[in-house]
Amino acid sequence: MRNLIILFGAVAVLGASVPAAAQTVNEREHSQEQRIRQGEHSGELNPQEARRLQFLEMRLHRTEARMRMENGGRLSIRERRQLHQMANQDSAAIYRLKHNPRTY
Repeated sequence: MRNLIILFGAVAVLGASVPAAAQTVNEREHSQEQRIRQGEHSGELNPQEARRLQFLEMRLHRTEARMRMENGGRLSIRERRQLHQMANQDSAAIYRLKHNPRTY
């Protein structure tokens, strides 16, 4: 009985962490665009910073579209990993620019 409880606890912990790691590239693009818009509205990002971040998001979207077009609409594991790495870099740029002392 004790082992069963431990098993259910482990499954619950793993199940809670999977959705964050399993986020698709499109979901990440959407959430990062929301972060940029929120930064513009709150004043954390000035217009120049927002344009730069939107350019990075557009580059990510175009890269994904090109990769899908080359492979008949599918992404390989390597391509998916590359897109997630680009999204991670973009996310870090959003954080860095939202938390810098520069404003309008």
